[in-house]
Amino acid sequence: MTVQELVKKVFFVEILKGLALTLSRLFTKPVTRRYPKEKRPAALGFRGLHALVRNPATGEAKCVGCGLCAAICPSRCIYIYTKEGPDHKKVVERYEIEVLRCVYCAFCVEACPFGAVVLTPHYEYSDYSRDNLYMTKEKLLQNWDKYMGEEGYNYFDKFWNPKADHFRTPKEQPKWRKS
Repeated sequence: MTVQELVKKVFFVEILKGLALTLSRLFTKPVTRRYPKEKRPAALGFRGLHALVRNPATGEAKCVGCGLCAAICPSRCIYIYTKEGPDHKKVVERYEIEVLRCVYCAFCVEACPFGAVVLTPHYEYSDYSRDNLYMTKEKLLQNWDKYMGEEGYNYFDKFWNPKADHFRTPKEQPKWRKS
């Protein structure tokens, strides 16, 4: 043990440094928010409560029951029940999501070829009953109306669709000269 280490142990240098830091912060204004009264907006692209997108022309859900969202879900919390419609087309009878099992990975949003599933920016959905956190097709459509609305149709353009600009060569990238 060196003399310097001995001095540190005898005079509690680390403890004094910690106390000095605590005392320097003791009389500063706190940065906490009073949560129920002061709410901060969710960050762009936040993955919150699920919703089913309404078709703007018909008002029905865009989901066609292909089952890709349920197939890719790692927690297996999406259940889709379909039946045959009058025109021998597949009709979604029930679409259900167990919110308590979901890990909010957004794979369902990426997998859906029709853009029928979204994760809204709504983050306050705690409840005392498990039944209220079991989302049915009707609840998911209500979530779309309540939390996304008309501006929700821009959701995919902002966060999910690959743009043509993503596949262009940047101007500052060096190029090989042809010899």
